[in-house]
Amino acid sequence: MNAILIANGTVLDPSRNFAQVADVLICDGKIVEIGPALKPQAPKGATVIDATGLYVTPGLIDIHVHFREPGLEAKETIATGSAAAVAGGFTTVCCMPNTQPALDDDTQIGFVYTKAREAHLCNVLPIGAITKGRKGTELAEMALMQKAGAIGFSDDGVGVGSAAVMLKALQYVKMLGSIITQHCEEPTLTGGPMNAGLVATKLGLGGLPPVSEELMIARDLLLNQRIGARYHIQHISTAGAVELVRQAKQSGQSVTAEVAPHHLLLTDEACATYDPHTKMNPPLRTQADVDACIQGVVDGTIDCLATDHAPHTPEEKELEFDKAPFGIIGLETALALYARALVAPGHLTWSQLIEKMTAAPARVMKIAGKGTLAPDSIADVTIFDPQAAWTIDAEKSYSKSRNTPFAGWNVTGQVRYTIVNGRIVFDGQVRRPAD
Repeated sequence: MNAILIANGTVLDPSRNFAQVADVLICDGKIVEIGPALKPQAPKGATVIDATGLYVTPGLIDIHVHFREPGLEAKETIATGSAAAVAGGFTTVCCMPNTQPALDDDTQIGFVYTKAREAHLCNVLPIGAITKGRKGTELAEMALMQKAGAIGFSDDGVGVGSAAVMLKALQYVKMLGSIITQHCEEPTLTGGPMNAGLVATKLGLGGLPPVSEELMIARDLLLNQRIGARYHIQHISTAGAVELVRQAKQSGQSVTAEVAPHHLLLTDEACATYDPHTKMNPPLRTQADVDACIQGVVDGTIDCLATDHAPHTPEEKELEFDKAPFGIIGLETALALYARALVAPGHLTWSQLIEKMTAAPARVMKIAGKGTLAPDSIADVTIFDPQAAWTIDAEKSYSKSRNTPFAGWNVTGQVRYTIVNGRIVFDGQVRRPAD
């Protein structure tokens, strides 16, 4: 029998409002029991992890990552992305369809699952494209993709610009019982590499206006008002967008939202040095937007925390600011950065933070059996030291890419172990099947 005993850790399981020092016994890939002094019950030869002073939580879930495969393997592969995920404590991730070719049919969805099984690290759940080729004109074969395992649908990287196409997508997704996860950017209101505002004007750069995000959200909420499909807003970034979601929730609409660490920790002032590592989409906004996003997390308007892990090659990110691609990596730094943005200032407790990285994303995406440490559930577990201080070093990343604006930051909170399906896949280093 394959068994692991996690001893003396502080177990935080927000799915059951459980928070106390206890042991966790895992056998044959499942949680058997949580309670005090379980060592006598552990099978002979069980691996024992001393978690004294550590937090033991359900495996972290990231519902927004870019693993680039197929077609863009120089940036990332499913294998390297999975390694970065488990090093950051993530046991389940949802990967976006903006690959080449796009994940817009059942064959491509099956390809992701095949590559994830070969990597044999974390659970990788593909999100299929809303439209064929992500071109925004013709719906992709959603039913076939769902049958192949697509967990939801998005054209991420671009928003669906046509109201008529989005209306059909919402109706179809409602029929399937699935979810739309929308990149909210009105395509006729783009025009620059950063947030439109005073800083962009000073730098002589065009801007992406906040109203571009807000207009698409408002349109989609109106379209969905009578349909009632599950509708999720990716990487929310503006105060106006947060207020739109707040009002929609108060009126009973089926809407959820996520935010990424950089939109809680950085403003457009970070772009003042023209560093392409500060270029992402949605762009870094103003302090007022940051404050509104934090408040949205605190009051529940924003349901969950994601990374928008978006790797690019060093050569691409070394281009001039306006020519470099949008996006930064984030899987290995997310827990510590969210702790810095939300726990350290007292906005959230550790239990509240973990809820937004485990039970909440599982609920949003309807990922069965994840985000919990309930007995008999699959043993996906993250163990971290909430007091460990460390310095972010991009060169030590398991990702193929190094594009982060947080290199050199001193942070607190570090993953010690990641367990997926009852197997230790990270214990200070990634443990692949051959290890």
